[in-house]
Amino acid sequence: MERVEVVVVGGGQSGQAAARALRARGLAPVVLEASDRPAGSWPHYYDGLTLFSPARYSAPAELPFDGDPDRYPGRDEVVAHLLRGAELLDAPLRLRTRVREIRPRSDGFEVTTADGERWAARAVVTASGSFGNPHRPALPGPGPFTGTLLHAAEYREPTPFAGRRVVVLGLGNSAVQIAAELAGVARVTLAGRGRIRWTPQRPLGRDLHHWLGVTGLDTAPVGPLLRTPPRQPVIDDGRYRAALRAGGVRTRPVFTAVEGNRVTWPDGVVEEVDTVLLATGYRPDLGYLAPLGVLDRRGVPRHRGGLSTVRPGLAHLGLEWQRSLASNTLRGVGRDARHVARALERFLRRG
Repeated sequence: MERVEVVVVGGGQSGQAAARALRARGLAPVVLEASDRPAGSWPHYYDGLTLFSPARYSAPAELPFDGDPDRYPGRDEVVAHLLRGAELLDAPLRLRTRVREIRPRSDGFEVTTADGERWAARAVVTASGSFGNPHRPALPGPGPFTGTLLHAAEYREPTPFAGRRVVVLGLGNSAVQIAAELAGVARVTLAGRGRIRWTPQRPLGRDLHHWLGVTGLDTAPVGPLLRTPPRQPVIDDGRYRAALRAGGVRTRPVFTAVEGNRVTWPDGVVEEVDTVLLATGYRPDLGYLAPLGVLDRRGVPRHRGGLSTVRPGLAHLGLEWQRSLASNTLRGVGRDARHVARALERFLRRG
């Protein structure tokens, strides 16, 4: 069994931020990444994904994007940026090392990988992110749905859906962006509960993230005060609302029944559908923490500001609204990492 000071689970944006912050505090982390590339979930997102924040607001100050700071980077740029960040880490990074479970020890934690390796760590940071576990709600009955059912995590590009009847389930940024992209080749319906909450990408001629910064809304530590995180508005650069107004994408309340390849809408209309695409978000991928008893019934860790309220020495990064609006973003995770690193340094020095 190898003994280390801190194990960081995950080598994507949150894990890299954790490693940098811990090293800045003089601690010695080891980063364990399940995949063969330290880029988190980004390589698995759809091809056309574009950040809603400009490059200048999409990376920590110590590792900015190259090029025009006002452009909106795409998925592949983000992946390349994270790979470059991993090369610059001053900490051991183990790829293809999936953590299977973490158990308590008298002096900290025992981390066991899928290959049977064991690590004794005085502290652990979970940084496997908020996007590794796609949320797949059950469709209403009587069912089953005999068409194609997939999650946004499995969607790549619109070509395979040409000429098909597609229902995108969800009203968030990814749902709207995917629906608008599909509208060029398919008959698309966007279905969800409530209405889309729009916000312009460039209010008063400046990007929204400029205003979030100058008003302090981006960094306000209100996360611990929220019992239920608010739904994020859809950031519109002019294309998405225009696509809906032009009729390229229909909007409807969620269907009430599914049987075979037919869905029934709340107004009683029955319609044949080829594909239902779930843009229904993600849940934390933290099942490996079950032996510690630190998760609630939804699989979400019990914490305050990223620090476990159940198990001293355990911290989390990359959770939605962990401390602020920006907690699970490229631009915000570094602030949370520094907060967590300060607390772990105090804990370990008390030792």
